[in-house]
This record gives sequence, structure tokens and C-alpha cells, in this order.
Amino acid sequence: PLNINWQQIFLHLFNFSLLTLGLYLLLYKPVTDFMKERTEYYRQLDSDARAKQNQAGDLEASCQERLKNIEAEIDEKRLALTHETDREIEAMLQSANDRAEKIILDAREAAREERAEILEDVRQEIASMTVTAAEKLLSTSASDALDQFLDTVREE
Repeated sequence: PLNINWQQIFLHLFNFSLLTLGLYLLLYKPVTDFMKERTEYYRQLDSDARAKQNQAGDLEASCQERLKNIEAEIDEKRLALTHETDREIEAMLQSANDRAEKIILDAREAAREERAEILEDVRQEIASMTVTAAEKLLSTSASDALDQFLDTVREE
């Protein structure tokens, strides 16, 4: 025959299958499992990163909305404080004007009273000066008249 030893062929086939099984169990399976684990690990990291990125986007949108709301609230409070400050300033100005008017009225009243007192004093002084002048005039007139009378009597 063809010099084919079936026993040798089966033995080589058996050795080849043992080598294939050994290599599969020792090299191929652990490497493929490691690659699957590694792929799954990176896939998980990628999904976590995307989820965190989505959360960050949502958080940023939320923060932007809150920032707009806070800015609007600040503007409202600033406007309210401005109005309140304007009202307080107007009240202070009105109070100052009222006090100024009261001071002016008091000063005018005091000036009237002082004027009345001065006029009364001047009247009294004029009256006393008039009385003094009249007394002097009368005393000089009376003595002149007496002198004339005596001169007239002597002549006669």
C-alpha cells in the first residue's frame, strides 16, 4: 500500500487536537476574555463619561436659568431699592423744606416782634424827647415871656 500508517496519522491528529485545545485554553480564551473585559470597561467608562457630560450639560442649563432668574431678581430688588431710596430722599427733602419754612416763619415772627418792640421803644423815645423838648421850650418860653412881661411892666 501507500505506506500510510493510520496509527501515526491518528496520533498526529490527536497531538494536534491536544495542542489546539491547550493553546485555546491557555492563550486564546484568556486573551479574548481580557479583551472583552477591557472593551466592556472602556464602554462603561465612555457611557459614564457621556452620562456625566449630559448631567453637566443639564446642570449648566439649570445654572444658566437660575443665573437669569437671580439676575432678574437682583434687577427687581435694585429697582425696588432705588424707588425706596427716591421716596426716602423725597421725604427727607420735604422734611427739610418743612423745617426751613418753619424756621423762616419763626424768623419772620421774631422779626415782627422785634420790629414792634423797636417801634414801641422809638415811640417812647420820641415821646420822651418831645416832652423834654416841650419842657425846654416851655421853660425857655416862659422865662422869655416873664422877661418880656417884666420889661413891659418896667417900661410902663
